Amino acid sequence: MKKVWLPIRFLIIATAAVGLCGAVQAPEGNRSAAGPDPAASENSPIKTAEMTTPFQKRTPRYKIAPADSFDVSFELSPEFNQTVTVQPDGFITLRGIGELHAAGQTVPELTETLRHSYTKILNDPLISVVLKDFEKPYFIADGQVGKPGKYELRGETTVTQAVAMAGGYLESSKHSQVLLFRRIDDQWTEAKILNLKKMEKSGNLSEDLSLHPGDMLFVPKNTMSKIQKFIPNTSIGGFVPLKVP
Repeated sequence: MKKVWLPIRFLIIATAAVGLCGAVQAPEGNRSAAGPDPAASENSPIKTAEMTTPFQKRTPRYKIAPADSFDVSFELSPEFNQTVTVQPDGFITLRGIGELHAAGQTVPELTETLRHSYTKILNDPLISVVLKDFEKPYFIADGQVGKPGKYELRGETTVTQAVAMAGGYLESSKHSQVLLFRRIDDQWTEAKILNLKKMEKSGNLSEDLSLHPGDMLFVPKNTMSKIQKFIPNTSIGGFVPLKVP
């Protein structure tokens, strides 16, 4: 009887344990069905990480800059149509309104600013702004390239293509550690190290990033190029032991 009773007793205990676990986990299931716990959501480490991550990918809109010019058109009041040029201090002079600061605004923001300003003399004006002359998108190549400088960015251009546009690598270049600087906002600039040597040698350009307007490439010197080409004999004698005849 003892041999038969022991397995049955073990089965009863195991069944009771499973039922107890289900009873303990049931409230959590009910809470998830009713919605997230506000207290848990506020202290969630995932949310905190997302809020404090500085580098967020985005596609910025062009901002009006000094020397830009644009057409301002009024659908119902064509007598106010005008072409405006941004002054060096960022202000523009508008017909019927006077001076207004425009630099630093995107086209939609400037359109709303003009609409709000002209409501003082017009009833619900319909205004459109079209850029006419503005700073073209560009990238900068610096360091150990044939022709460092500022280049116009036309269409999609990758990092390797940008290096070729800048005259290619010099013999002193270290193209296994090319730096790509990308401005995220007014406070953050993202820096990436790219191994262009490995990409070009393997023929795999899947990691060849496309440039964004304002990006800067910097090709550093390799270790050997940092050694002076001419060294005084006195210095060599100080480091190399000479044999006494």
